[in-house]
Amino acid sequence: MAAVRLSVGREVSVVDRLSALDASFLYMESATTPMHVGGVAIFQEPDGAPFDHEVLLRLIGERIVLTPRFRQRIRSVPGRLAGPVWVDDAEFDPEYHVRRSGLPRPGTDAQLRDLVARIMSRPLDRRRPLWEMYLIEGLQDNRFAILTKTHHAMVDGLGAVDIGQVLLDASPEPRATQPDAWQPEPAPSQVTLVADAVCDVVGRLVRSPSRIAQQTREVIEDVGAAAAELARHGAGVLAAALSVARAAPPGPLNGGIGEARRFATARASVADLRAVRRAHGGTVNDVLLAVVAGALRTFLLSRGEPLDDRTTVRALVPVSVRTPGDSTPGNQIAPVVCELPVGEADPVIRLQRVRREMDTAKASGQLLGARSIIGLAGFAPPTLHLLGSRAASELSRRVYNVLVTNVPGPQFPLYAAGARMLAAYPVAPLAKGQALAVGVTSYDGGVFFGLNADREAMPDLDLIAVMLTDALAELVALSPQP
Repeated sequence: MAAVRLSVGREVSVVDRLSALDASFLYMESATTPMHVGGVAIFQEPDGAPFDHEVLLRLIGERIVLTPRFRQRIRSVPGRLAGPVWVDDAEFDPEYHVRRSGLPRPGTDAQLRDLVARIMSRPLDRRRPLWEMYLIEGLQDNRFAILTKTHHAMVDGLGAVDIGQVLLDASPEPRATQPDAWQPEPAPSQVTLVADAVCDVVGRLVRSPSRIAQQTREVIEDVGAAAAELARHGAGVLAAALSVARAAPPGPLNGGIGEARRFATARASVADLRAVRRAHGGTVNDVLLAVVAGALRTFLLSRGEPLDDRTTVRALVPVSVRTPGDSTPGNQIAPVVCELPVGEADPVIRLQRVRREMDTAKASGQLLGARSIIGLAGFAPPTLHLLGSRAASELSRRVYNVLVTNVPGPQFPLYAAGARMLAAYPVAPLAKGQALAVGVTSYDGGVFFGLNADREAMPDLDLIAVMLTDALAELVALSPQP
């Protein structure tokens, strides 16, 4: 959120408060549900000088000026009178955050996945900026990996800039950066934080009626028809609420989870997804969800689960509600619930049903309703918001079965200090009661699935990765091209 300058006595400081949604990711965190997101990028060693820890540290030192949030830490307000704030870390130490790991020989991809699972199981240290980066050396075929681990309160994957992104260039020759003259701002005192919190609470009480009216006018003006938009607005809120109220189908994707994780990967091609889309309609995201539905169908059958034509698995699919041109930092995402038809045996009909589900969500105004709910959450007292977020975490098992995220990336090669990136696998967090999260990203003609799962609940996670590949192959085989 925008910084607010406050003067108390002779002291002047800047208070940069977390948004309600960003703070919720802190509130719902527990030992078994760390709320950080990750990414595993695999690189080819460059010709000439090797890519080592010193190179990575130097690159971070040059580029971190582009991500000022990554030199800030969280500070709570006394008495929880208001939400937490960002403050500069006066003792910022890049060597604490940029770490080095090595794989034992032979350095297989399976060994890399095991290491990623162990690292992602551990929560971040809230006393420091909420990110870590690991250079993982010793990967066979003259490769190495960079694992990034960033708290969800800092980046939403669609609008903000992650520390891993600033390392990358569109050519082997690194781009020039401006000199970094960063000096930490003095941290606000306890008196300042309390005084600002009181002003914030009073200000919200005064501004709330006018702010709600302003938001309503903006919505009306955007559409140009007041009555029609207000009706759509109400329907959107209702659709979002009803999607949460309906209980998710029971099954092996949900249950009590522990602290340990498993990580698996699968790879496909953008060309195959587009071929299926051309043959059967919809969007690439519809095809991806149908692929996930097909893989989960095979998984449930392998577990001996009874399926019929009406059996579904409820997926929570986060989408961006950031408006074009909006560069405001922080999370601006909204959940869409999609019933994946895992009971349907025909892959093409599965795709058609997924397409109808997503079209219905868009037409019903579910996204507008979710956006409104996010805005209203900012008026809740922080302590109640904390309790509400925890309650939502408790209800997550009931609301949905599996998280599926899809973030498209550039369709051209990227480089880090001359090393070409070969693959990029996302790592999405698990909520309470969720045994599996599926992250998807596309890059340079490839589609990369990252599967994060509870270690005890998903001993067969590697099989799900194979099932994803098989599910796409089924659709490709049934997609004749002109």
